[in-house]
Parts: sequence; structure tokens; C-alpha cells
Amino acid sequence: MSSVDVVGIDAGAVSRWFQTLGVDFAGPLAFERIGLGQSNLTYLVRDQGGRRWVLRRPPLGRLLASAHDVAREARILTALEGTAVPTPRVLGLTGDPAVTDAPLLLMEFVDGQVVDTMSIAQSLTPEHRRAIGMSLPRTLAKIHAVGLEATGLTGLAGHKPYAQRQLKRWSGQWERSRTRELPALGDLTRRLVAAVPEQREVTLVHGDFHLRNVITSYDSGEVTGVLDWELSTLGDPLADMGSLLAYWPAKGENTSGDFGAASLDGFPTREELVAVYSAASGRDLTALGYWHAMGLWKVAIIAEGVMRRAMDEPRNKAASGTPTAERIDALVAKAHEVADTAGI
Repeated sequence: MSSVDVVGIDAGAVSRWFQTLGVDFAGPLAFERIGLGQSNLTYLVRDQGGRRWVLRRPPLGRLLASAHDVAREARILTALEGTAVPTPRVLGLTGDPAVTDAPLLLMEFVDGQVVDTMSIAQSLTPEHRRAIGMSLPRTLAKIHAVGLEATGLTGLAGHKPYAQRQLKRWSGQWERSRTRELPALGDLTRRLVAAVPEQREVTLVHGDFHLRNVITSYDSGEVTGVLDWELSTLGDPLADMGSLLAYWPAKGENTSGDFGAASLDGFPTREELVAVYSAASGRDLTALGYWHAMGLWKVAIIAEGVMRRAMDEPRNKAASGTPTAERIDALVAKAHEVADTAGI
């Protein structure tokens, strides 16, 4: 596919923007849509000398307010540059209409393995899968240890209780993006509203932390880059751990659509992930069952939104296919089961 054929990018205008950034490159630049993202669109940029960069922009078509904010993502990545959290460096950000019809974020290319398809996950040894899995909760603990004052992220979001903010935000997203009636989700929302745990601390939270949103070392399996910070905010750190568990199916569970990698031999169990996070963070995890249920609730709502966007604008469909109503129903059913176990 030639550069001019890539949806969402004006190759000539972006090349002229590159020149203003002081980025050393040998034109012409080539652009290729990469990743399975159904949210912000991601492109690999190559020059004639073999150098690589990554470009991000919001999806095409009608967007919900506050979603897909790449400028905010750029702010967070820039703030994290001097911390223990592995992230790509930001090289440029523009909303100039002469360059693009939507904000563009340019980042360095971090080499490594993104385990975002079953074929990649199946190609790994069980030992390597285990190393990747065990690195995930340790990386989360690093994110939650970031000093808000030191990084200038204190004002990233309000410090009001995170659970209520999340319940309000994602209930609103559901109302705006749902494709059908789903009484079980309404019941789950009511359960979560009634059982909000006390918030004991406020940290940086990633907001969408899972296997497909990290780059890992080909050698050690350690996380070398955390991606997709568009949902990042300040809140309860257990929310991130709940999301990770929500995206981590056990054998025989049907909540993961066509990506049930975590159930392959070698990947740690949910219980092992919790133990690693507990050791790395030293946190009281009493309320984690609540956040696991909310994580499943949120993933269901996100999946419905992706389904809706693909219906409204077929060009937003990604290589991984679109979530199905059956998978969303399974997520909601699992969330009820987790809530039962947690006594909420």
C-alpha cells in the first residue's frame, strides 16, 4: 500500500511537518496502519534509511466527547519520561489544519514484541509467556508509584472518588453508544453504584492496561513500553488491577472474544497476577473483587462502543474483527459472578 492510500493521513503534509520538528529523516516517508486498535488509529512511519516512528490520531467519524484525546496522551507520556515507567518518547504533537484534520501525535518507535494475536501468543514458549505475564503487575506497580507532584500530573484530573467518576462516565458512554437493550448491564451498574468502596489513595492510573497495550522484550519478556494512555487519569490504583484481571480469561471462559491468550499454558493465573502486584505494591487488596467486576463492566461498554463505531463507520474496523453481542453478554455475566463472589 502506498503512502497516499493510508486512510487518515496526508503523507505530503505530514512529511512537511516532520521537517519543522528537527527530526532527521530521508524522504519520502511511508505510512502503514499498524496494531489492532479500534480506538485511536496508529501508523508505523518509515523513511528511506530504515528509521521508524509511530504516529497516532483519533478514529474517523463521529466521536464521543473527551474520547480519543491524543494531546492528553502526549502530556502524560512527556511527564513520564524521567520515571521508572517504560514509555515511548514524544517527538511532536500538532492540530494544525494544514497538516491534519485531527490531532497527530508522533512518538519514537520502541522495538519489541506486542502480543496482540493468538498466533504470536502461541509462538512463545510457556516460559516466555510466564515472564511476560509476571512483568505486567510489576509494571502496574511502577505506574501507581509515580509521584504526581514531581511529574506535574497532580492536575491531570479531579481527585474526587474515582469509582463514582467511572460509573458516571461509562454509564453515559453506554447510553450514547449502545446498540440494544441489555437489562443485565443495567442491573450490574446498579450493583456497582450501591457497593462503591472507600477510596484510600489517589495515584496515576493507566485506565486500559492489558497484554495488547504493552511492548515486551524479545529476550526477557519484560515490559519495555506501555502504550495507549488515552484513558489514563488519577484515581484508585486497584481499578487498573481490576481491568487487567477483566482482560485475563481463565481456561474455558468466553469473555475474551478471539483473543484468549492468557489461558494458554505458561501465562500466570489471575491469582498469581494478584500475588505479584500485592508483593510489588504492598497494597491492601480487600476491594479488588469490586474493581474486577467494574473492569468487566467497563470492557463490556468499551466493546459495545467499538461495535457501534464499526457499524456507523466501517473504515474504523480493525484487523482483529469487531466485538460481538455474545462476547459482551459473556462479560456482563462474568461480572455478575465476580460481584457475587465479592459479596457486592
